[in-house]
Amino acid sequence: MVSFKVSDLKMMNESLKEFSDFLRRASVAEEDIFASRLVSCELISNVIIHSGKSAEFCGELDGGGIVITVTASGFENVDLSPSLPDVFAESGRGMYIVNCLSGGNVQRSEDGLKVFIKRSEIK
Repeated sequence: MVSFKVSDLKMMNESLKEFSDFLRRASVAEEDIFASRLVSCELISNVIIHSGKSAEFCGELDGGGIVITVTASGFENVDLSPSLPDVFAESGRGMYIVNCLSGGNVQRSEDGLKVFIKRSEIK
């Protein structure tokens, strides 16, 4: 498990490297590491950019997947299954991407969101 608190985008990228390394040590497929990092970036960025607050991150392996939890105030009104937004829309793309990469496995958790990404079959 990897957990951290982040309040700026540079710090986010440095901290997510630790998460990617954790997944690699667990022999997670590179495509799943990419999806996990993208989901993590979208959720954390939403907190930092739209609320100006810190986000708490937790990433872990659970069963056949990767569980990403980001907690912060501001997720209460987030649409968990948004439709594809207009290309010029100011918001909505991030949660659309999260929803697509997780196959809709997005849930509200205590003060945040929990996303489950199913791991690919190892070939």
